[in-house]
Amino acid sequence: MPLLQTSGLTAHYGDAQALFGIDFELGAGELVAIIGANGAGKSTFLKSLTGLVKAQPAQIHFDSQPIGGLPPGDIVKRGLALVPEGRRLFPSLSVEENLQMGAFAQRSGPWNLQRLYALFPILHEKRKLPATSLSGGQQQMVAIGRALMSNPTVLLCDELSLGLAPIVIKEIYDAMPAITAEGMTVVIVEQDVSTAQRVSQRIYCFQEGRVSLQGASEQLTREQISQAYFGI
Repeated sequence: MPLLQTSGLTAHYGDAQALFGIDFELGAGELVAIIGANGAGKSTFLKSLTGLVKAQPAQIHFDSQPIGGLPPGDIVKRGLALVPEGRRLFPSLSVEENLQMGAFAQRSGPWNLQRLYALFPILHEKRKLPATSLSGGQQQMVAIGRALMSNPTVLLCDELSLGLAPIVIKEIYDAMPAITAEGMTVVIVEQDVSTAQRVSQRIYCFQEGRVSLQGASEQLTREQISQAYFGI
């Protein structure tokens, strides 16, 4: 059985439909990438998984249990954590206070402040500073760390590289093996196709709220991806 599965997932913003019958599977220990152009439905998909956009209960199963439409806090406590697009840090809190906010779910696991500071040493150095005073890359590290502090079973990452310099993107993705080393299951939404193929085992391509392509990352050709990405 897949660890996480959606069946015919739909999503709406008012009268506007954003997702049209998404079928998706994620196995334990996988790193799966979701690619697609702006407006393809990638972020809406992650928001649906985490309860930020309502879904029908049977459309999303996690650990064999229906979770569609549950409150976001309940979903975090079950083991799904989101690193949101744009980071969404608390500007009135320090780096360390932002990280500690992730621990409200009180799930047991390996991730704590000490381990996060070992993963991202710059955060220990700047732990007392306001989180939003850091550089964009450092803020992204805080957002990742905050999600890890909930000790999730599945980490959902929305546009980790958005607006960051290539050297910073490399630094963040270089930390991914340490995150997945103990079996963490990860979904990344990524517009950079090369990065998505390099770091993932499987890829889903979204186009206009539908899955236009899926397959093993190393087996999909650039031509296949371009056709699915742009619809040409």
